[in-house]
Amino acid sequence: MRAKATLNREYTISTVDKRVYGSFLEHMGRAVYTGIYEPGHEEADADGFRRDVLEMVRDLDMPIVRYPGGNFVSAYRWEDGIGPREERPVRLDLAWRTRETNQVGVNEFADWAKRAGTEMMLAMNLGSRGLDDARNFLEYCNHPGGTYWSDLRAKHGYKEPHNVRIWCLGNEMDGPWQVGHKSAAEYGHLANEVSKAFKYFDKTLETVVCGSSNDKMKTYPEWEATVLDASYDSVDYISLHKYFGNEEQDTLNYYAKAIDLDRYIVTIGGVIDYIKAKKRSKRDVKICFDEWNVWYHDRKQDGERIASWDWPEAPPLLEELYNLEDAIFVGSLLNVFIRRSDRVKIACMAQLVNVIAPILTKAGGPAWRQSIYYPLQYASKYGRGTALSVAASGPTYDCDVAQDVPYLDLSAVLQEDGKSLAIFAINRSIDEPLDLTIDLQGFKQAKVVQHQTLEGEDLKARNSVDDQSRIVPKAGKTLAVDDAGTLVGTLPPRSYHFVLLSVASA
Repeated sequence: MRAKATLNREYTISTVDKRVYGSFLEHMGRAVYTGIYEPGHEEADADGFRRDVLEMVRDLDMPIVRYPGGNFVSAYRWEDGIGPREERPVRLDLAWRTRETNQVGVNEFADWAKRAGTEMMLAMNLGSRGLDDARNFLEYCNHPGGTYWSDLRAKHGYKEPHNVRIWCLGNEMDGPWQVGHKSAAEYGHLANEVSKAFKYFDKTLETVVCGSSNDKMKTYPEWEATVLDASYDSVDYISLHKYFGNEEQDTLNYYAKAIDLDRYIVTIGGVIDYIKAKKRSKRDVKICFDEWNVWYHDRKQDGERIASWDWPEAPPLLEELYNLEDAIFVGSLLNVFIRRSDRVKIACMAQLVNVIAPILTKAGGPAWRQSIYYPLQYASKYGRGTALSVAASGPTYDCDVAQDVPYLDLSAVLQEDGKSLAIFAINRSIDEPLDLTIDLQGFKQAKVVQHQTLEGEDLKARNSVDDQSRIVPKAGKTLAVDDAGTLVGTLPPRSYHFVLLSVASA
């Protein structure tokens, strides 16, 4: 098979917001307890945070992390997680039928975020609670001092405010499973009032209103239209969520589901444009895709376990074991976010540790990187700058999800210095190599300086605590720039590629 593509320095899409490579931590399963936090572990620092996990998070160059939920947040009292630990109450978490000890709260998360080198994105409870509780939470986190809540923060040992810049106005409020589920009209009104209050406090704060929990909801996309109609003038982003799986055990159909993600973004982009036109507004609301990942390997079994267990404390839950097939697919999802960087400004892989996560830990034991860690790492480190329009042609296939699905999946980012070009390429074919030619227009003196690949014969191969290096990047040797300044080479079947080229500045 042969494919060709053209990249032109002048044909740009948008600046890629670094926050599109964010993640998410929910008080769910072992994401927090024995995930990021495990006092007594040999890797624990003085505050109980696992240093081995922190190192892996820092290696992702993680720009933003959403916290503390998720479904968890819709019945959460943030006040339970502040003050002396010995005085914090143990509560029942209705979302996951577990007991929450509240040994980690907003202040501890702020400490962890500083160590991880990431920005906090806090979600507030607009399910069982409302405007006053949200306003108090903001005052506790962001006001310098001289008021009840800010002085209480100082009393708790945090004199300086956390200065959280972005706030999620609830979570999946369209979902009937959500504690405090609301209609679109009810929620849109409440979210608008909360966002307005937050902007009264600080007009530079950013707020995220809840969109659909997924694009299969019966209320989609009318939910977005109704909510935005009520809140468009006060909010900055609308959130979208979507999880993917290969339940059919059909790899090519699985890989085509990246097209579903693209359709989802395009559809909601259209809803945003409609409301903007309806309101004759000059504001642009962007998309915050703050939950996305592969989730299917043990989803049914986990659902059965949740329904049957008796309120355990931080039990193993949703601990997906990702394989090579999943890593290649995650690379495709990241390519979509790059190509839609004009719309999507924030995205959070859900989640970061243990729960549907790129990092796994063993309680009392080691931590290791799953296969999906690596495409996220390369995109986060090198996919920052200006996304380039990709003109590509080549062989395609038909499947249940879509027709004419290209075997070649490609995105490209010109980095901020104008001297480095990052290309993320995937050959979706199961059994055939793909001969690739990329015309690099306007990129003089191009030279491959790094080429990393994920590939292998066994798409189901995965890393484990006993074999942590079965799926790791290896140096690629199949791509080079020829004398005409064209990137040429072969992509083996079942392969993901990161290619970094040095180029002359314009």
